[in-house]
Amino acid sequence: MSQDIVADALNVIMNAKKARKREISIKRYSNFLVKVLEIAKKSGYIESYELKEKRLNIKIGSLNECMAIKPRFYVKIGEIEKYIRRFLPARNFGIIIISTSLGLLTHEEAHEKNIGGSLVAYFY
Repeated sequence: MSQDIVADALNVIMNAKKARKREISIKRYSNFLVKVLEIAKKSGYIESYELKEKRLNIKIGSLNECMAIKPRFYVKIGEIEKYIRRFLPARNFGIIIISTSLGLLTHEEAHEKNIGGSLVAYFY
């Protein structure tokens, strides 16, 4: 276990997906991880999640891959395209989650609002 709760949780999700499990339970979570999962749920990669008895229960949706981006690169609005090509397999396929001064946004929302930030994770 590392100190990065988001990276640990996304690794658990990917391991469960490879083992063909649809539901997982995570002990260590944070509000930041919950916000990342909320964005993934809006995009359909996570079916649902709930906090129950100091555990985070997650149901995996239509997910191919999810990973934390390490180190968390800081990007300006013009540099996001480079990371889209690096982390996502095709255009208009998947999302990159960016931590901005307006909170967590997808790369599309950050582009619309013309704001950069720190790369957190990607889902497709």
